[in-house]
Amino acid sequence: MSGIERFVRGFQRFRQQYFDHQPELFRELKEGQHPGTLLIGCCDSRTDPAHLLGCDPGDIFTVRNVANLVPPCDPKQHFAGVSSAIQFAVQQLKVQRIIVMGHARCGGIRALVERRFSGEDPLDYIGRWIRIAQPALDKVEVQLPSASKDERRQACELASILVSLKNLETYPWIQEALSAGQLTLHGWYFDLDRGALMAYSPRADAFLPMVDQA
Repeated sequence: MSGIERFVRGFQRFRQQYFDHQPELFRELKEGQHPGTLLIGCCDSRTDPAHLLGCDPGDIFTVRNVANLVPPCDPKQHFAGVSSAIQFAVQQLKVQRIIVMGHARCGGIRALVERRFSGEDPLDYIGRWIRIAQPALDKVEVQLPSASKDERRQACELASILVSLKNLETYPWIQEALSAGQLTLHGWYFDLDRGALMAYSPRADAFLPMVDQA
């Protein structure tokens, strides 16, 4: 079966599941979307948040990019896809929570750790983009100077989530929503090696399992 045929059959299953068996859901969705959550995830094909979290259409407003990064607020940016999506989710959709979800074996973070892209070439979009996570790598290299490459990569995957959470707080509309108690921020990590989902605990200053392992 070709890729296109597989997609068509997948849509047929989708239509049967939702339009045939849950018609009331799409009657509601035709009137507009009201997701309570903005989820910022990686564009890695192994980590589709809707699949991982068992979401129905309309459950989450999703932004996906290389390494699930959030750039700091910069009014001089003219083409700010991630920032505009965040603004739309917070100001227009009034989401109650933002989740930054990273994952194990992230190619973007690996490229940062292994310095695969310099970002010097004007067309090196990847190199300039992953520099957003440079503070995470700097921290890891100081704290884990003798760690293996894989250990540094995983530590950087976790630390980069915290960098993105910190960057979220540089947006004025997020600051306002946080101050008003209308918004919460969360850092999650999907460990695809162990099939585990972890959440950052500020109290423990660590990522802790959200589901007991069988």
